[in-house]
Amino acid sequence: MSEYGQERGKSSRGKLIGVVIAIAAVAALGFVFWKYGIFSSSGTDSKAKKPKPLVVVQKVQLGDIAEVLELTGSVEPVIFARLASPAEGPVLRCTVREGDKVKKGEKVVVIGRKSGIESLLKSAEEDLIAEKEELERIEKLVESGAVPRDQLQNQRAKYMRMQAQFERMKESNADYDIVIPWDGVVSKVLVAVGNYVNARTVLVEIFDPKSLVIRVAVPESQSQQVSLGMNVPVSLDAYPGKSFQGKLSRIYPELDRKMRTRTVEISLTDQVELAPGMFARVEIPIKKAEQTIVAPQEAVLVTIKEKKIAFVIENGKAVLREVATGIESKGKVQILKGLEVGEQLVVAGNERLKTGMEVAIQGGKGKAGPPEKKTPNSPKEGAEK
Repeated sequence: MSEYGQERGKSSRGKLIGVVIAIAAVAALGFVFWKYGIFSSSGTDSKAKKPKPLVVVQKVQLGDIAEVLELTGSVEPVIFARLASPAEGPVLRCTVREGDKVKKGEKVVVIGRKSGIESLLKSAEEDLIAEKEELERIEKLVESGAVPRDQLQNQRAKYMRMQAQFERMKESNADYDIVIPWDGVVSKVLVAVGNYVNARTVLVEIFDPKSLVIRVAVPESQSQQVSLGMNVPVSLDAYPGKSFQGKLSRIYPELDRKMRTRTVEISLTDQVELAPGMFARVEIPIKKAEQTIVAPQEAVLVTIKEKKIAFVIENGKAVLREVATGIESKGKVQILKGLEVGEQLVVAGNERLKTGMEVAIQGGKGKAGPPEKKTPNSPKEGAEK
């Protein structure tokens, strides 16, 4: 045999040995996998099996719910006054500033240039005294029969005309003094000493702090749903984090024709210091239902056919329920039909559920069974008055 033939024989035997070794290695590896169950059917199934969807459930319970109209308003005085003088002239004296408490009859502003009217008033007073004395003299003469009774009537009419003139003079003199009409607080002072003011110019504004209310504009679409005596929670930006109780105390008879709103007033029943202009937020309960089934809004889904559905858990499986809803408020919804008290309602993880699907309950150990007790859903619903 040639040298070439010998080399070729050696190469063929080497390849054969390699193939045998590879087959032996594969067989050994297969034996190991078989022995330890790596390719067992149970192992394959466990890997292929999909995990159960995780859901959060809540027991269906009865509760109260109210449809709330959230509005903003401001604190305003019901009793206020803008004090002006019918006379004109320079301001001689101003005794008040903003925030001062004032009493009825207190003189707060004096207008100058009234020396002429004071002189006329003094002259009219003297004339009135003279006419009165003349009237008394003539009365005595009539009683004695010295003069006719007609003369007495003439003198009495003359005296009364003089008395009316004197009263007008007094009123004109008073026009130069600004006097407080009732107890209150000064909110604005619009003049200073030395200013010249024209007649009927507003000089001082006052308000009665006991008359402060919260004034709110209710949209026309809800204006017929409010009523006197409603309890209204109120929060004020001046008192962050606090809530106060108020009552709806007045409803204006007419709507604002431009804004299409109806003004209402709310009086606080809690003791709190108010100031005109404070910003207020109110929650008017225009509709209320008591002891009805209430669920989180996330528990109710809307299908493409606009049907409202929810899922409950029975024996570890999701069950679809078509529901009818009522009042919605602050993340809660009233369930009128479709759920019963005691059922396990899915409140999270319900987006991809299908009826009959097995689920895993978050925080739960085992399957959710049927409801403990089923109570017909009979809400007591009506507008709060």
